[in-house]
Amino acid sequence: MSAVVNQSAPGEGRGRFLPRFGLIVLAAVLVASVAALAGARFGLMLAIGLGIGMTLEGLRFGFAGPWRAMILRREPAGILAQLLAIAIVAIVALPLLASHGGELVGAEAPIGFAMIGGAFVFGAAMQVVLGCGSGTLINAGSGNPVGLVALPFFAIGSFFGAYHLLWWTDLGAMPIMVLEGVSGLAITLAGLAAVAAFLLWRAAPGTRAIPRRLILAAVLLAVFAIANLLVAGQPWGVVYGLGLWVAKGAVGLGADLSGSGFWSAPGNAERVGASVLTDYTSLTDFGLIAGAFLVASWRAGGLSAPLPKLPARAWAATVIAGLLLGYSSRLAFGCNVGAFFSGISTGSLHGWVWFAAAFAGSWYGVRLRPILGLEPRT
Repeated sequence: MSAVVNQSAPGEGRGRFLPRFGLIVLAAVLVASVAALAGARFGLMLAIGLGIGMTLEGLRFGFAGPWRAMILRREPAGILAQLLAIAIVAIVALPLLASHGGELVGAEAPIGFAMIGGAFVFGAAMQVVLGCGSGTLINAGSGNPVGLVALPFFAIGSFFGAYHLLWWTDLGAMPIMVLEGVSGLAITLAGLAAVAAFLLWRAAPGTRAIPRRLILAAVLLAVFAIANLLVAGQPWGVVYGLGLWVAKGAVGLGADLSGSGFWSAPGNAERVGASVLTDYTSLTDFGLIAGAFLVASWRAGGLSAPLPKLPARAWAATVIAGLLLGYSSRLAFGCNVGAFFSGISTGSLHGWVWFAAAFAGSWYGVRLRPILGLEPRT
């Protein structure tokens, strides 16, 4: 038997090496092509997105799943890893923002009725499709059929949410409030520690330890997020890029966006008219999809996720949830990445409020899945 193994192993190795080497070449070509077409900084942004995508898919690090695990089984490890990543970014980002205020900006947004309601709806919708902003991109890139269906509707919802954003914010919002400097960092870290302590207190027995892969993923994600801030001058985000793609498509088809205060604003109008390869958020979004694709292909030699046998109402729910994910995330000034992760790590108080509202929404979203036919009833 050992002779047979010894004879077949080299062939297996060669059979796997060439496709995997091709994936490495593909990633390098993508980055080099963007750098050649748009500039080295934009090529680097795509590389950062690829790194994030490979980290999330390769180490199975996510946002929606860990929230679900805490709600259903009181398993806090995934959320603790998220808090660890946020803390690492905050330790670097808040001093950088204080010393380079003219060059770097944080993920700052006001707290208001639309923001809180949007975060709540987003939390529910992301549990329906088991993917937040980054999770939907990762799921689509890895060949998950639900993610592939949800993604285009997420983008459409993001476009319309941005189109109507000023109407919603006019309903009432507080001024932007930001924790800054040494005191801001101390408060942020204390807040993260308090949430971690509460989760550990509520944890089921034997679930308090964070797996090593999640610790590694948290550190890598923090490194990439800091790199995003330094290269782009802004924190890691997801939702804006998705809406921008639809806006560019709409304009290409002859639509007039002058009726939207958001899309007609000078900065946004300029991005709609410019190459998508010069939009930082779009590049990291592309990178997330491509990074997940590369990891999934590396593992399996190709994407082979079967189409799940779901009832019609489940697919209808996926489409509606995708639209709600995009629309509500614009009202909430971001998803788990742009509002929760980047908001808290750069000192914006709206990130904390977003976290509370979205987690409350997730509690309901988890319970919607069996009703909508997306999983068996228990």
